[in-house]
Amino acid sequence: MVLIEQWQKRYNHIRTSSSEKYVMKINNTSPIYQEIQHFRQLWVWVLMLFISVLCIYGAVQQLIMDTPFGNNPASDSMLIVITVIFGFGFPVFMYKINLTTEVHEDGLYFRYFPLHLSFRKINLEDIAGFNVETYRAIIDYGGWGIKYGRKGQAYNVSGNRGVQLQLSDGKRILIGSQRAEELAEALKSALRK
Repeated sequence: MVLIEQWQKRYNHIRTSSSEKYVMKINNTSPIYQEIQHFRQLWVWVLMLFISVLCIYGAVQQLIMDTPFGNNPASDSMLIVITVIFGFGFPVFMYKINLTTEVHEDGLYFRYFPLHLSFRKINLEDIAGFNVETYRAIIDYGGWGIKYGRKGQAYNVSGNRGVQLQLSDGKRILIGSQRAEELAEALKSALRK
């Protein structure tokens, strides 16, 4: 019970009436900057929905119409598992996944939900420098998501813009953003305080 109360004190959800979006209050401070990004690229959804429809079609054909799906059909139980995972689960997962980035007076917070259930924090004093960068997601980091590449670690969802952080310990972290200049300005503002 004590842990729940501590969590509630630290992470208070408030709902803004104008935008109808949730704003996370961390340490009882409102963010200077907030951005929530989702996987919404057309090519990702076309590929995913094709696989999903194929799984559902195979399940309907084999389980309901009693016609084996393919030349070497999977067992009915295996087909149910595949359909639940790839036909329903993966599309829901891809719809829910998001990268939330917030700048507060004490640091940069980010969360790659549902892979990160709580925010990761980079203290402002740990940031040695940063710059807005145009990057090549596939070449520099191996794609989108949580990636490790030749230029360091990246947290990105789409696009090719972000803020490259140089940390005092030498690590480099790229936070992808559709509003990279605004994110950089918010970091500058927080560092001046």
